[in-house]
This record gives sequence, C-alpha cells and structure tokens, in this order.
Amino acid sequence: MALYSEKVMDHFTNPRNVGKIDDADGVGEVGNAKCGDIMKIYLKVDENQIITDVKFNTFGCASAIASSSMATCLIKGKPISEAIELSNKAVVEALDGLPPVKIHCSVLAEEAIKAAVKDYYDRNGIDYDPETFKEKVVD
Repeated sequence: MALYSEKVMDHFTNPRNVGKIDDADGVGEVGNAKCGDIMKIYLKVDENQIITDVKFNTFGCASAIASSSMATCLIKGKPISEAIELSNKAVVEALDGLPPVKIHCSVLAEEAIKAAVKDYYDRNGIDYDPETFKEKVVD
C-alpha cells in the first residue's frame, strides 16, 4: 500500500493557490516546533465576506504542502464564516487520508486558516468568540 493517496501526491506535486497576496485582508501563520513545518495563509475577502482569493506558502513535507493546497481549495469562494468551520478532518477526508503521523499537517492547515480569519476580524473590528480560535492539541 502506498504511503500517500493519489490526491495527496497530486496536491503535493501540483499545489493549488501557492503564493502571496500583497494586499491581503487577513494573514495567518502557524508552525509546528516538533516537525519544523510552517504555514502562512493569505485571504482576500470582498464586501459580502466571501473569500475571493486565498494563497499559501508552506515550508514542510509533502503532507503539509498537500494539506495547505487542499485547505485553500476548500475555502476559496466560500463565506468567511464557513472557512472558520473547516476542520482538519475535512482536509484529511478531501485528501483521501493521511498517514497517522502526518495528521498534524492537516491541523496546521486548519489553524493557519483560523489565524488568517482572526487577523481579518481584528483588522476590521469584527467581534468574535475567542473559543473559536483556540489551538488544537495534537500529539
């Protein structure tokens, strides 16, 4: 059995939405000290709070890059309120699975998106429940 699904390999070798948005409306950066992965997500949000563009830069393994790519695909064109609901489980399912030791990569993608949304809210003076943005604890 292959270590990675075809979807993981596709998003790793052909990542979607790679890059930087210079005039981003929200930016989130997270990292994992244990593995060294770092993810940065950039959001462009319109007046209706729809994510019109999303880009990422990830320093990490195949799973980290694939998780970033898939997560951006899942939130692009969606309301920001849906983006903060994206779970790492949804990212893993969309990738047709990740090895158990790589699940933390999908958690980083979830947290990077939440950090970008929080930044967007902070920049625009939008109230939010701090519990929404608590970090997940993953072994």
